[in-house]
Amino acid sequence: MTDATITVNGHEAPIAPAAAHTTALDFLRERGLTGTKEGCAEGECGACAVLVARPGVHRPTDWVAVNACLVPVAALDGQEVVTAEGLATPGAPGTPPTLHPVQEEMAVRGGSQCGYCTPGFICSMASEYYRPGRCAHDATARSGDTAAYDDAAASDDASGHQHAADRHAADPHDPEHGPNGFDLHALSGNLCRCTGYRPIRDAAFAVGEPAEDDPFALRRDQAPPEPVRTHYTRDGATFLRPGTLAEALRILRERPDAVPVAGSTDFGVEVNIRSRRERCVIALDRLPELRELRRESDHVEIGAAVTLTEIERRLDGEVPLLAQLFPQFASRLIRNSATLGGNLGTGSPIGDGPPVLLALEASLVLADADGERVVPLAEYFTGYRQSVRRPDELIRAVRVPLPQAPVTAFHKIAKRRFDDISSVAVAFALDIEGDVVRKARIGLGGVAATPLRALATEAALEGRPWTPETVEAAARELRGEGTPMDDHRASALYRSAMLGQSLLKLYAQTTEAVSS
Repeated sequence: MTDATITVNGHEAPIAPAAAHTTALDFLRERGLTGTKEGCAEGECGACAVLVARPGVHRPTDWVAVNACLVPVAALDGQEVVTAEGLATPGAPGTPPTLHPVQEEMAVRGGSQCGYCTPGFICSMASEYYRPGRCAHDATARSGDTAAYDDAAASDDASGHQHAADRHAADPHDPEHGPNGFDLHALSGNLCRCTGYRPIRDAAFAVGEPAEDDPFALRRDQAPPEPVRTHYTRDGATFLRPGTLAEALRILRERPDAVPVAGSTDFGVEVNIRSRRERCVIALDRLPELRELRRESDHVEIGAAVTLTEIERRLDGEVPLLAQLFPQFASRLIRNSATLGGNLGTGSPIGDGPPVLLALEASLVLADADGERVVPLAEYFTGYRQSVRRPDELIRAVRVPLPQAPVTAFHKIAKRRFDDISSVAVAFALDIEGDVVRKARIGLGGVAATPLRALATEAALEGRPWTPETVEAAARELRGEGTPMDDHRASALYRSAMLGQSLLKLYAQTTEAVSS
């Protein structure tokens, strides 16, 4: 079958004759939408960002920014995509289009120089512009500091545009969130080499609330396109989107060559950088059985295909250790597509999710065509990118037990604050009662062939007083956990040192919290 279609900027277009591995980026550029750029082909620069209409967390539809360089265009069969070109309102014949408010602010404030990165920034900014609840933050800030806003309003320039630096004076202690509710983390996956980011931040903090007749704002109150069954074959390669989990599991059993893919944030890199070409790809990202998030009396169950952004917003801090993880997990663009199932399924020893889930004592629900089994995550990894999961099995869900440890922390050591791969990742979950460590769970990443629990360190803490002496002794144990290696991210000696330092940092944080 080759009748797969995609709606781009309001117009339906056939995906054929694109190859099954063709990315959305290449598909769009071949159609003349060259605002979508390729900068890195790895999802790290954001030049390729586009908007996709997805099921909303608080409204029927969210406009979600994704990396078009990573998404197979066949994965967008039946879906609705908007590029930077589609945000502007077309003018009458012979007249230029009316810029979108985000585009207008970027132009007015000098947020674009060479222009290569600008369309990607525009799409990420538009996604945040339409985020439900963003302007509620604006109203709260206004009511909390009216004088600051009055002063800022007085500094509007001659064109009527208020300077973002002045508007931001309403909350000088939070430089990453504007008084208009704009979260700069929405741009954490977009890179620019020209502007120095200040004018881009100014533009982000200057946008207001969408107009009542804004078509993209109104679109949020309508249901997004339903996932469609896809069987797209081209030149002997097939892209499949089954309608149910049972169908997906049956295909996996019948076709051992089939590769399951969810957000494609890892698989897409392999396609682009290593020219990976599979004969059969199965899309799991829209399967309803993998997209549930349920709260039970003794655990929280997170579907394997719920995106990290959706988990973050739906849990809303309910699992504090996960809440600490998400802002440090790659970028918003990646989190809009990435899933816990994919993060665990790849088996990478440097993934940020496994250390946190190990500390939380999570279990995985593995499903095949005959049924399900539950495996503790601590028993899941067996070797480098290897696990107990059989080829015909899928991760259906992640279970996080309740109640949770009251003292938690996630420490990510990397060369950049955000959008970087860990040199070392350490997650702590401690139960401290009466200054005694009753229970300790510590997950580690980047220090062995698999993510692992720091069992010796846990034993050195449990049953002992939470004192400098105990912590220093346990930190010495922690430095010896795993088998760190030298590579381009860090030396083995550095990794070991950071392990011990992370526990000392946790102790300092907990004692500072008590003293304050």
